[in-house]
Amino acid sequence: MSRVKRGVTAHARHKKVLKLSRGFMGRASKCFRPAIERLEKSWQYSYRDRRVKKRNFRALWIQRINAFVRGSGMKYSTFIDGLKKSGVLVDRKMLAKLAFEQPDVFQNLVSVSKKSLSQ
Repeated sequence: MSRVKRGVTAHARHKKVLKLSRGFMGRASKCFRPAIERLEKSWQYSYRDRRVKKRNFRALWIQRINAFVRGSGMKYSTFIDGLKKSGVLVDRKMLAKLAFEQPDVFQNLVSVSKKSLSQ
């Protein structure tokens, strides 16, 4: 049986890891072992933060809606309650977009919400 030399495979693996670790600080971008450790940690962060990103955007939309609703003399929670009671099914992303880009349409939604709460 012939001897298997693994230099080519190992070199390719090292090159792949070092290419992925470009931009890291210090030895983490130059040496193989710290580069692998940094890469694994970065993958953990990216996995976690893909979920955190959704939370952050929802919080941002709620803050934007609240800011526009407070200008009309309501609170966010009462506004959402009024929309649910009136049967308006618009998600927070679209509400925030409407408030930012089309304030007149958003004002109509605020009046619909107020009307449903007064009934």
